[in-house]
Amino acid sequence: MNTEIDISSVILHTERLILRPWRESDLEDFFEYASVDGVGQMAGWSPHKDMEESRSILTRFIEHKRAFALEYNGKAIGSLGIEEYSEERFPEFADKQVREIGYVLSKDYWGQGLMPEAVKEVIRYLFEEVNLDIVLCAHFLSNTRSERVQEKCGFRHYSYGTYETKFGTVEDDETNILTRDEWETKKD
Repeated sequence: MNTEIDISSVILHTERLILRPWRESDLEDFFEYASVDGVGQMAGWSPHKDMEESRSILTRFIEHKRAFALEYNGKAIGSLGIEEYSEERFPEFADKQVREIGYVLSKDYWGQGLMPEAVKEVIRYLFEEVNLDIVLCAHFLSNTRSERVQEKCGFRHYSYGTYETKFGTVEDDETNILTRDEWETKKD
């Protein structure tokens, strides 16, 4: 089942990043990367058209209390959300504490290992502090960068499916899984 999440007072640190709740003052940084072609489409949403669209989404991030801003050298460069998974698609997890994560990173920072660094820390938080049993993470089959992040973080294949994007396409996707037992066996 979907475990309740509230990260409004959670701050996590990695070697290079601060993962923290979003703030209204992050608006310009958020718009800067969310308006770039090729960033949002990999997560199923279109580039932001204007600052008002970014403001509306940023407000939701703040209100829902389940998305971290990825701060690097004082700048918000991405987000990592702890989302509800589809209980209808995966009824076999009804007796488990489960969440699905999703992430996006500014194109300017791709290929530097920042996202695996952030994902590993959020996984640690979810297993050690929230006490989840399972973390799910999906990617479009065409998104090999996201697939690689998940591999580096210890996820393994669970199922294939489809996902209807916010811009009206249907994408083939892969859902990957990491259990607490698997994580404890593999962690450094």
